[in-house]
Amino acid sequence: MCGAGEPRHSPMPEPSARLGFWGVRGSTPTVDRDTVRYGGNTPCLELLAPDGTRFMLDCGTGMRMLGRVWMNSYGVLPADVHVFVTHYHWDHIQGIPFFAPLYSEQNRFHFYSFLSPLLGRNSLRQVLETQMANPFFPVDTSAMTASREFTDITDGDRIDIRGTRITARWLNHPQGCLGFRLETSAGTIVYATDNEPGHAEFDSNLRELAAGADIFINDAQFTPEQIAGSRKGWGHSSWLDGVKIAREVGAKHLVLFHHDPDSSDRDVDTLLGLARQQFQSVWAATEKMVMTLSGGKLEVTLPHRRGGQRRRAFLAASVQGYSEQGGAFEEHTILRDLGLQGAYLDLEHRPRLQSELVVTMVVPGMDDKPEQKLQFRGYVVRAEPGPEPHLTTVGILFTDEESPADILRK
Repeated sequence: MCGAGEPRHSPMPEPSARLGFWGVRGSTPTVDRDTVRYGGNTPCLELLAPDGTRFMLDCGTGMRMLGRVWMNSYGVLPADVHVFVTHYHWDHIQGIPFFAPLYSEQNRFHFYSFLSPLLGRNSLRQVLETQMANPFFPVDTSAMTASREFTDITDGDRIDIRGTRITARWLNHPQGCLGFRLETSAGTIVYATDNEPGHAEFDSNLRELAAGADIFINDAQFTPEQIAGSRKGWGHSSWLDGVKIAREVGAKHLVLFHHDPDSSDRDVDTLLGLARQQFQSVWAATEKMVMTLSGGKLEVTLPHRRGGQRRRAFLAASVQGYSEQGGAFEEHTILRDLGLQGAYLDLEHRPRLQSELVVTMVVPGMDDKPEQKLQFRGYVVRAEPGPEPHLTTVGILFTDEESPADILRK
C-alpha cells in the first residue's frame, strides 16, 4: 500500500501481439461477388510482435494492400521487416512485384525461405528475379531500391529475432512447403498453410508445430470428401483435419485458412459451422481481420463498414442466433440503423462473431401497401457494448441476394 506522498506505480501493461490478415484465398485470387465477404486475395499475413518488430508471412496478392497501408502510414518503414515465405507456388509470391515499400531505398527487408533442389542457393531471390524478368513484367528487380537480404532456411531451423523465436518444419505439399511457429512473449502463433494429411513424418511435424499454440492457422481448402477423392495429392487439408489436430495438441484457437477459389462465402460459412460444432474456438480467415493476443486472451476484430447510404428505422424485429458460448437464442428488439449492406441492432445476448443471425421484422402498411413481414440473414461482424449495460450493439452484413433496404425501397 502506498503511503502519503509516495508515488503510485501503474501495473506494467501486458505484452501484445497483433496479427493482421491481408490475403486468405488459395491457388488464385478471386474478384467475384460470392467471395467478397471473406476476401479474394491470396496469402499474406502481418505480425506486429510485442517489441514492435514486423513480420510478414507469405507474399500473395494481399501483399499489395498491406504495402499501400504501410506507405500511407509511414512512407519510410520505422524498422526492418522480416518476411517468411512458405514455398514458391504462384499464390504465395505474386504480390511481391506490386509491394510499394520495396521501391523505396530507405526500407529494409529480410527474406527467409528454403533452398529448392531445383534452384540451389538463394532460391527465393531467383524466384523473385524470374517472375519479374522479361517478358513477364515491365521492369526487373533493379527497380526495387529497398535493401533486400535473403536467407536459406530448412526443416528444424530455429531463428531468434528480437525476442521472437521462429521454428520451421517441412509440411506435406508438392515441391515442398515450410510451416512456421512464432513464439512471442504475448503468445504463440502457428502458420501451417498448404499441407495435406496422410504422411506420417509431415503429420508429426505439423503436430509438433501446433502443440499448445494460442493461434493455429491451418489449411482448410478442401472438404474431407474432396481429399479422399479427386483432390488427393494436391497438397491441401480440410476443416476436419484442422479440428482433429487442434484437439490433439491443445491449440486454443483454430483459424481455417487458404479458402478454395471456388468456395463461396456461403460455402465457407458452412465449413466454419461444421468446425464450430466440434471445437469451441474456430475462425474463418477474413481479409483485414485482426487477432490480438494479450494477457492470455484473444481479441478478434472483423472488417465492417459503418458508412455509406443508411436510413434510420424503428422496426420491431425478432432475432435468432447463437451466443458466444454456442447456445441458441431468440429475442425481440428494435432495428434502428439500416443500410444497403448491413444493419446495427441492440441485443441482450452477445452473438458469436462470424455467426449468422436470422432477423424477422414487420414493416407496417402505408397507404395502399399492406403490412410486410421480411426475413433476412446477417453475418455478425461487430459486437460491442451497447447504449445500456445489459445490451450489446451488433453489426451485421446482409448475406441474402436482396437486402431489406432494397425491398423497402420498392
